[in-house]
Amino acid sequence: MESAATPPRPVLTAGSVLPEDADRAALVARVHSPERDGPCVAAVRGEHVVDLTAVAPTVSDLMERDDAAAVVREADGGDVWRLDELLGAPPGRRDVPRLLAPVDLQVIKAAGVTFARSLLERVIEERTGGDPAQAARVRARVVQVVGGTLEGIRPGSPEADKARELLVSEGLWSQYLEVGIGPDPEVFTKAPVLSAVGTGADIGVLSASVWNNPEPEAVLVVDSRGRVRGATLGNDVNLRDIEGRSALLLSRAKDNNASCAIGPFIRLFDDGFDLDTVRGLDIDLRVDGTDGYVLHGSSSMREISRDVRELVTATHGPHHQYPDGFVLFTGTLFAPTEDRQAPGAGFTHEYGDVVRISSPRLGALVNTVVPSEQAAPWTFGVRELMRNLARRGVL
Repeated sequence: MESAATPPRPVLTAGSVLPEDADRAALVARVHSPERDGPCVAAVRGEHVVDLTAVAPTVSDLMERDDAAAVVREADGGDVWRLDELLGAPPGRRDVPRLLAPVDLQVIKAAGVTFARSLLERVIEERTGGDPAQAARVRARVVQVVGGTLEGIRPGSPEADKARELLVSEGLWSQYLEVGIGPDPEVFTKAPVLSAVGTGADIGVLSASVWNNPEPEAVLVVDSRGRVRGATLGNDVNLRDIEGRSALLLSRAKDNNASCAIGPFIRLFDDGFDLDTVRGLDIDLRVDGTDGYVLHGSSSMREISRDVRELVTATHGPHHQYPDGFVLFTGTLFAPTEDRQAPGAGFTHEYGDVVRISSPRLGALVNTVVPSEQAAPWTFGVRELMRNLARRGVL
């Protein structure tokens, strides 16, 4: 990746980040308030954002309420900010109001290898040992043998067992194929509680990585009882070279400073937006480099291998509880293979890339790529949140 410099900031406005039907949506935001020296739970109402912290001190609390959508639409609020003002704030500053990731005490989970196309890319990473120079050669071999074998296979089915036997005989069985077509999905903890960044913030790529990409995903918001209450967008930044060396390096590849972006808002389920809507979402990606480079991509939830309800059940149930709720990245179809820096090396980020992940019903999550080591340090944890809310008298 190119050496880091101060990248130009994308100009964000309410019109560029709101869902196309925002006037009918119940949208939850979080705002850093310098007057409160901490975060506020808020509702997006038109082009204004209204503080609801006196009603629900945390987003986790709000998600537990059966009337959450009504609260967001109708509850009396406190401070009011202009959305354009929040979007124009510099990232990481605590002396100006700005948008945060719209989740707080929820555990940040992610499901991996949930789309057949991205499954093949994980196998390629493993086969190359994380070396991008070998990607084109290995990709041709894997797609030749594996590609058609996986078409239409339901994970965990007898057909999946037959495919496994064939791939083992070809010497191409992989741990990624195990979680891609086997009975159990991959579900891992993406990032610590409160560490995600929101729209407009910098997003971090570890400086040691030379092969990496964004992962545009739908993110489910689930309460402590396992009820899916809404959805948002996420970027599960992927360091392909590091994970490709060993799946045991997943934490180093996935969990770094500012490596998890969520936003711009949580859209709560109601009569016009529900889990079936999420199942039909198209998620678009655009990457703009400082040198004029542009990458377009997309991910369709209609092509997911495992239903999103199955992913929630694999995460929450008698085997595991989440008393503060959780959010769940559902995986991506997108896996960029076009060359950027060298023939055969595929795509990788350069510092200053502006990553825009969008869907008409969820809005747009926009971030600028910087080294994780140079992103704003994560300093506001659970202890400080509890102390801050106690000082404000809202607990």
